[in-house]
Amino acid sequence: MAATSVRRFQSAVTRFCFTGTHRPLVTKWFSSTSSETSSQQEQSPEDEFTLSMLDGEREGIAVMSMRRFRYKNAMSRNMIQRFMDSMEEVKFNSKIRVVVLRSEVPGVFCAGADLKERIKMSPKEVGAFLSKLRHSVSEFHNLPMPTIAALDGSALGGGLEVALACDLRTAASNAKIGLVETGLAIIPGGGGTQRLPRIVGPSMAKELIFTSRVMDGWQALEKGVVNHCVEQNDAGDAAYRRAMKLAEEILPNGPIALRMAKAAINRGIEVELESGMRFEEAYYAQVIPTKDRMEGLTAFKEKRKPKYQGH
Repeated sequence: MAATSVRRFQSAVTRFCFTGTHRPLVTKWFSSTSSETSSQQEQSPEDEFTLSMLDGEREGIAVMSMRRFRYKNAMSRNMIQRFMDSMEEVKFNSKIRVVVLRSEVPGVFCAGADLKERIKMSPKEVGAFLSKLRHSVSEFHNLPMPTIAALDGSALGGGLEVALACDLRTAASNAKIGLVETGLAIIPGGGGTQRLPRIVGPSMAKELIFTSRVMDGWQALEKGVVNHCVEQNDAGDAAYRRAMKLAEEILPNGPIALRMAKAAINRGIEVELESGMRFEEAYYAQVIPTKDRMEGLTAFKEKRKPKYQGH
């Protein structure tokens, strides 16, 4: 990497590091409702995908909830738009340190594309829909803070592709997980052919996609598709509970360091080792002048837990 390119890249990293200070926060929040919506009830479009910001000991965790009960979270045009709106809410909020993506629909994470909606689309409309789907999934992958998907039920096709865009995945033992598109005479269209090989390796990804295999949580753990698998509980939210524990482990760490570590890994994995090391060097340089770094050193010296503020 040329010296000029490195300097240009370091400048971009600086802007990325302190994103939250360069744009005003969007003040509207999509808060989740307290009562569960019946699958037989009509929902407003705004209620199909909600965003809530936790407080108390979990302050800094944002939870995105898919709630399209009647259609098992099948990804419609509206749901994708709500997904993108929620991402805009969290992207520039420096107070958010971890994002958890979950489903409130029993037994389902996301059933993939809304085939009833798609069958009415023209080929041109299908192309536009897939382009928006890819863009939304890529935007989710590129969120600056760590993201965790909680798979408490079926995550098939496009639903799994959304989960693959997360940094980490937890699954319940009874989850149904797979990229099943070849069984419908198509291929994964939301990044699955690219992200799955980067997670499990090309050979295993080919096997899973060629066979359109559906795995349970334990099988997905064995193949490396998910990070953790837990036995499902009576409430049907075991994966979500595990995801929250994982988020709580991440939460105390330096928020700028978390963002820089994620960026270094995501950028470095796409290039050869030497260029990847340059990325690491550039991102490391961004944490050196932070107050959080000094707080970590002071806390270590004083034998206390550090209190990071994201500065």
